Amino acid sequence: MKRLEPVSQLHLKLLEPHRTSLEKCVYCPKLSRAACPVSNAETNETVTPWGKMSMAYFAARGDVPLDARHADPAWACSACYACRERCDHKNEVATVLTDARAEFFARGLAPEPAQRVSARFAAREEELRGALDALSRAAEPAAVRVLIGCGYVRHAPDVARDALDATEALAGAPVRPVRACCGLPLLYAGDRPGFEAAARRLAAEVADGGRFVAVDPGCARAVRVEYARVGVSVEAPELFVDLARASLDRLQRSTSERRVRYHDPCQLGRGLDRYDAPREILARITGRPPEEFIHRREHADCSGGGGLVPATRPASSAAIADGRIAEHRALGGGLLVTHCAQSLRRFRTRGEPAEDLASLVARAVAPR
Repeated sequence: MKRLEPVSQLHLKLLEPHRTSLEKCVYCPKLSRAACPVSNAETNETVTPWGKMSMAYFAARGDVPLDARHADPAWACSACYACRERCDHKNEVATVLTDARAEFFARGLAPEPAQRVSARFAAREEELRGALDALSRAAEPAAVRVLIGCGYVRHAPDVARDALDATEALAGAPVRPVRACCGLPLLYAGDRPGFEAAARRLAAEVADGGRFVAVDPGCARAVRVEYARVGVSVEAPELFVDLARASLDRLQRSTSERRVRYHDPCQLGRGLDRYDAPREILARITGRPPEEFIHRREHADCSGGGGLVPATRPASSAAIADGRIAEHRALGGGLLVTHCAQSLRRFRTRGEPAEDLASLVARAVAPR
């Protein structure tokens, strides 16, 4: 490869702070190629971590046209962080590509599904409030505020109810669902102003003090990490898995659960560094450590549910989920358990009767 001459300023300003990361990827011999679930599904060099970062870098430098064709690879990322774990420099590829999406979106270059997510967000959030009102248990400001996650509320209302039941039992106080979306779909769509506005709405919703618990790890990471990147200050929520782990002695052993295999969600594991807690919870409930996939913990494979990939690259998302399910069945099957709304939806819609950790905790928690 001909060495690129340095430029004084990248044309895409959000990518200027990432210049070093971009250059490391551009000149890398593709050591993290095999880690990317999207490029593995599509068998396309353009959407390997190297290809996506290179295209973002070339666009930022002005070496390729700023058009939809050259912008598209930025959305071929499930934000699973797997390539970071294979990288000697721990390059945050997902973060860089998220900022690249924002630059392209602002120029009208986002793929149509991403634009549609942004256009429909206000109506979807209003629908979410109605669904959350139906789940509400208490209106007191002092109640425990629970950020369930719109993925659970919309697509797994059984888990949303279980999460509220479990949180109320474990916290020993009335719970109140947070009536706002964390805005993560907007972040992944590339709508940075929309995401910031959603972040400010949620921050206002939880500003009255009291205990704040997040169930879905994608939402939790958005509040803990991504809000600060757009200048929104908010209390870091407690994680549901941490709440349950702190109360292991209150979880009763189940006699009905068959063998369980645990899927590490990307946002909970690599995103929030929670690997032991869900395994300890499952071991307490079932009486033995959960079964494992071949790749687990830091090197676990993605379910294909993150980064808006189910909307922008549905065939790839389905292929990724099918691969995970096929491995689960080849290893002996059993009950597939995860703790992520998007992973749960992927598995269920692809025909695997998966369950969420929150539901198992709700059935196992003993009253005080």
